[in-house]
Amino acid sequence: MEYIFQTENLRIRKFEMEDAKCLYENHLEEEVKKWIPNESYADIEETQEAIQFYVDCVNGGHLPYVLAVELKETGELIGDTGVNEVDGNSSEVEIGYGICKKYSGNGYATELLKAMTEFITKTFGINILYGRAMHGNNASVRVLEKNGYKFVREEFGAEDDPYGNGMLIYKKECEMSQQKL
Repeated sequence: MEYIFQTENLRIRKFEMEDAKCLYENHLEEEVKKWIPNESYADIEETQEAIQFYVDCVNGGHLPYVLAVELKETGELIGDTGVNEVDGNSSEVEIGYGICKKYSGNGYATELLKAMTEFITKTFGINILYGRAMHGNNASVRVLEKNGYKFVREEFGAEDDPYGNGMLIYKKECEMSQQKL
């Protein structure tokens, strides 16, 4: 298997069709549905379609760029991460990440966000990254803050905030890199 990058505990790679069942189940977890409700898949078929789309984007070297996260120790798919441009502005991206409940609380999300931030900055030459967390998602806020993302504003009325609680917007500016895909 070809890995795009690795951290101390994680290997990050393209999705494969064999990941569909696990990805589907990971996104059915109550924590995922609570904090990122628009990230659940209707069924395995929709999950497979999403995986094909993610693979096509990664193979094409363009955004959105969504990757599988596996635990080095076991090879188990434990999450995913990705970036997409902000409001049609290809020089700024929003970064997302998720680790399934079974493995949360081990620092993997913090480790993942650090590595993904560095990878995206170097690979795409993008130096402005945003992270968003629904108001009340303190664990995600801590992950962003540990990685140097700074709170910039609160946003209401976003389509990914169906409860109307508000989204906390964090921003990180990284040094520009010359290496691009």
